[in-house]
Amino acid sequence: MTPDLSDLYEVIDHTWPAHKQVSCGPWTLREGRGGGKRVSAATLQDRTKVQEIKIAEKGMRELGQIPLFMVRDGEEELDHILQAESYKTIDAVNIYCVSSEELSRPNPPRLSMFDIWEPLEIQKDIWAQGGIGRDRVAVMERAKCVKTSLLMRWDNHPAGTAYIGVHNGVGMVHALEILPQQRRKGVGALAMRHASIWALSQTAAHMSVICTKENKAANALYASLKMRLVGGYHYRIKENST
Repeated sequence: MTPDLSDLYEVIDHTWPAHKQVSCGPWTLREGRGGGKRVSAATLQDRTKVQEIKIAEKGMRELGQIPLFMVRDGEEELDHILQAESYKTIDAVNIYCVSSEELSRPNPPRLSMFDIWEPLEIQKDIWAQGGIGRDRVAVMERAKCVKTSLLMRWDNHPAGTAYIGVHNGVGMVHALEILPQQRRKGVGALAMRHASIWALSQTAAHMSVICTKENKAANALYASLKMRLVGGYHYRIKENST
């Protein structure tokens, strides 16, 4: 059975964690330390108090962050309130999930995929070329879940890298980056298959991944692997925030 969407939101939190999470009234606030929106956005925990956005705004500013909210599926009331408060929508995200067993076949070619922890400098260089800098690598490093990274090789050269974490029987791939000269060769699909093989070895029955709706190549890849689109979220940020 595919995990519930609420479980997958929890997997995101544990496999790609904020530097710190704090409760603030009906909200969970995240201190991101430069790790991106996912680790900096506030989320609603008590829907009966959805109107109390000023509490979250004050708390985020005290953390030195611009007010930013993650709006998950089913939180339409929050979405409407933020829109009325001049928050604009950015980065709508899809969440995919599939059985690890289903995704694991066929096996990638021998010596094409290597699971390694800690990531090598060449992997960090590949991430950096794709805009995934040291602050995001720090997110991977502080994750307390079972985790690994992938180093991909193709045509006897480095091809890409990714990070995988496991929480509550679900593996999630983050920061999948393929070098430009190695794209359109099937490396991404092989990486996802190897990730699922590794996840199975860690008793993770399902594999998941997230990507922005605008990333057409990534969405096409996950659809081609028969990963199921199970939900999503988007962010809202205050227009002209300072």
